[in-house]
Amino acid sequence: MNASASSRIVSPRASAEQLKDPDQLIDSVETFIFDCDGVIWKGDKLIDGVPETLDLLRSKGKRLVFVTNNSTKSRKQYGKKFETLGLNVSEEEIFASSFAAAAYLKSIDFPKDKKVYVVGEDGILKELELAGIQYLGGPGDGEKKIELKPGFLMEHDKDVGAVVVGFDRHFNYYKVQYATLCIRENPGCLFIATNRDAVTHLTDAQEWAGGGSMVGAVYGSTKREPLVVGKPSTFMMDYLANKFNITKSQICMVGDRLDTDILFGQNGGCKTLLVLSGVTSLSMLQSPDNAIQPDFYTNKISDFLSLKAATV
Repeated sequence: MNASASSRIVSPRASAEQLKDPDQLIDSVETFIFDCDGVIWKGDKLIDGVPETLDLLRSKGKRLVFVTNNSTKSRKQYGKKFETLGLNVSEEEIFASSFAAAAYLKSIDFPKDKKVYVVGEDGILKELELAGIQYLGGPGDGEKKIELKPGFLMEHDKDVGAVVVGFDRHFNYYKVQYATLCIRENPGCLFIATNRDAVTHLTDAQEWAGGGSMVGAVYGSTKREPLVVGKPSTFMMDYLANKFNITKSQICMVGDRLDTDILFGQNGGCKTLLVLSGVTSLSMLQSPDNAIQPDFYTNKISDFLSLKAATV
């Protein structure tokens, strides 16, 4: 299972088709993979019709999996968020990019005597801890400052063998410099990004700068391309296919982002459904500048219910 350093370029596709017969799509696949932000919820607000839609798919015997690029929480913490929103989703059905970072390091037999420097939040720390991987950094470095006086030299841990960068609301210059020193000066040090999302939904009121801005800062100072373990990298898709023994052509990827969710599904050879309840508008989808076309698009996942009713 390999994390890709950059997104594969997909060949141009025919324009996306508006979803009109949900039963046909539902019957053609065994598994639905859902993005979370912009598909299931926005910020801490559940999108209308989600519980009923998930119940419908489960009643038809479909496997449901939830994959998020948001690395601020662990799988267990996301399980609690689903529960708080009134959704019955088990931890085994949730895959966050925080988990993907730890799973990738385990898959390459990351040395036990090496440490990971984390630019990110608690979710990454919890997943590394569960994987038995030593780490430093994280939210604790958010209060650290560098006193730039003549002759000052910043020390760093020479045992850091990987830097993991994810979304970080405590991002600062100390972290950029520490990550830069590890990547540039520690032989063989890996640079891993949980994702490169440009924006995220911290609230349902507006879009906020995403994890890609933190990754971009470290890329800017190191000129090293990161290994991306979240969407659209194939790492998580390969992991899920192996774990659940899923044939990728029997999966439908449902998401609100073209360059992460839809590309993730296409890179994995899955069917793809774009919902317009998140960051992508119909005009963005249909823009001549957009080369990423899903198989289908619809307003929100509860259209599975309303469109079904309309065809009865």
